Amino acid sequence: MARLQCVAFAALLLAAPDVPTVHRFRPETTPSADFPPGETLPVLPDLSQTVQAPHSKDAQKSDKMDQRSRIEILRAISGEFARAVRSLPSGRKGFHLKAGQPPDDSVLDRAVAAGGSAANPGDEVQVTLVTFRDRGIVIDINGGGRQHTRWRDRVHLEVGGLPTAQVEQPGPSGLQKIGSTLYLDFDRRLPAVTPDQVKQYLSAFLDFARQRSAAVQWVETLPPEVQQAIKDKRALVGMDQEMVIAAMGRPDKKVRERDDVGLETEDWIYGHPPGRTVFVKFAGDKVISVKQF
Repeated sequence: MARLQCVAFAALLLAAPDVPTVHRFRPETTPSADFPPGETLPVLPDLSQTVQAPHSKDAQKSDKMDQRSRIEILRAISGEFARAVRSLPSGRKGFHLKAGQPPDDSVLDRAVAAGGSAANPGDEVQVTLVTFRDRGIVIDINGGGRQHTRWRDRVHLEVGGLPTAQVEQPGPSGLQKIGSTLYLDFDRRLPAVTPDQVKQYLSAFLDFARQRSAAVQWVETLPPEVQQAIKDKRALVGMDQEMVIAAMGRPDKKVRERDDVGLETEDWIYGHPPGRTVFVKFAGDKVISVKQF
């Protein structure tokens, strides 16, 4: 009897799926969503509008002055002539100028009164040394104010690829000029500034615009035939190495050799065979032959 009751109860369950107690065995169905016709849904997120913020360390690194920028500033400023716009104080302390800010005239007047004036407005001066520090640039003028004695300026550098000769700058009646030092200070680590920006910062004291390049002045002191050769970008017998660099730039290759009598020579080679090639041979510092192939 009991077995018949069990069979009847099982049959009842199969025959009546809507019995309330059976609903817990069936998974609930999720109603389908209705979308407007013609609308598409993205499968992946749209990253086209995503803007990635630059890495702070990379941004700071790119703003620091690198070695190439320093070389460009040296070539553009060191050895160059300028006109003094204000009085330049002499003495070891020099004058501190904050980049992008006008100088404090009251502080400048006290510095000139204490150490004397190395140059007055309108005087021609020369930048003789540029030194880079962590937070600024030091510009020595006429030998710098940190020297206790009068100076004889000797400059030997390359300006814009053209070398200058060693020059002496005696003052009137054989007296030597007194130097001054300007400290161009920044409120942070030395940033990546251009030579034009440095000149703009110094414009409160130095006017470079009305002065010719030191390299140009040096070329004009050379014999006329050498000046013409430099303009024509060719080497002449008798030129020294500085003149050849001014005319033709630095060579593509240098070759040293010694001849049978023990004379040591050096060939400066411009170009690459089979193209146009120029051989400039030096004995010591002088050109002894120029051959072109």
